[in-house]
Amino acid sequence: MKIGITFGTFDMLHIGHIRLIQRASTYCDKLIVGVSTDELNFKKKGKRPYFNLETRLEMIKNIKGVSTVFKEESLEKKKQYIEETGAELLIMGNDWKGKFDNLGIETLYLSRTQGISTTDIKNGTVEKNFKN
Repeated sequence: MKIGITFGTFDMLHIGHIRLIQRASTYCDKLIVGVSTDELNFKKKGKRPYFNLETRLEMIKNIKGVSTVFKEESLEKKKQYIEETGAELLIMGNDWKGKFDNLGIETLYLSRTQGISTTDIKNGTVEKNFKN
């Protein structure tokens, strides 16, 4: 059984998140998703997520293809999370391309859904930019 792992904040859950997670699940038998804590998100982006961690964990665990969710507390612990879960494949959005190639695990970077992001939602620009 191949175990895959991915990470994200998944704030203001949208179709791009769902598509990325569902595509990631096709590359493994079990997909584990690390959801960034509110504190980690503030540290990396300088802002708190719109939805709190417990809400985001619940949303992600209910997406088809997700086996397990957990709290990601630090970007520096990615290798530790991989080892603890027994993951064999790291799957990330292609905006992270090359950033996690040194973790000793097969890494796959998937393209994101064009024209939609949490920033677009917050700025009210999704409708004119979003492409199916």
